[in-house]
Amino acid sequence: MPERALVIVPTYNEKDNIRNLISQVLAQDARLEILVVDDNSPDGTGAIVQELAASEPRVHLLARPGKNGLGTAYRDGFRWALARPEYELIFEMDADFSHDPAHLPEFIAASREADFVLGSRYRDGKVTVVNWPISRLILSYTANIYARWVTGVRLWDATGGFKCFHRRVLAAIDLDKVRSNGYAFQIEMSFRAIQKGFTAKEITITFTDRTEGESKMAKGIVGEAILMVWWLRWWQLTGQL
Repeated sequence: MPERALVIVPTYNEKDNIRNLISQVLAQDARLEILVVDDNSPDGTGAIVQELAASEPRVHLLARPGKNGLGTAYRDGFRWALARPEYELIFEMDADFSHDPAHLPEFIAASREADFVLGSRYRDGKVTVVNWPISRLILSYTANIYARWVTGVRLWDATGGFKCFHRRVLAAIDLDKVRSNGYAFQIEMSFRAIQKGFTAKEITITFTDRTEGESKMAKGIVGEAILMVWWLRWWQLTGQL
């Protein structure tokens, strides 16, 4: 592993999770740092992170003026990381403990074998999801089948948001052209990376539904994903990626 790596965590109203999450992330490896991208959470999440950052140099806060979507939060986080050459590995991770920080060392190990690593809930067809209602599980699983069929990208879990990129991958992608949020953002980032010739590796993770706070899932996120995969395919065919 390089000297330093950065875990990017977007937040909106995650005060019940954020202290514990930061503690667990930093405990996985002394070279890991965390960047919380907070969208002016009314519950004071940003203030908690700011307080922690004052005494812990491995904690960073990127405060945004308002709620503007998961994809834009990650793009802003990526730009922040790319402006600092000390970070070789750059992670995406949720704030609600659906992504277990204990998996971070597995991502680091797998990053030696690929340009980017994805945490998969469905690797080789095996489902490793805990506490989701069956309707949401079916939606997620079939969304990945649909994304594979339309885009041709052979990933078991293209919609998953627990990922690790080498900085060369993010540097090669024109982030200004990444148009989507939600599920579609995850598909689009992987699609663009693979189209650039980068290699992907999936590792199995256990995904556990949140126990604190409220889900940010919305109907518009699903609709965006249904349409975006066709746009990605069109842009690929017409050389517009």
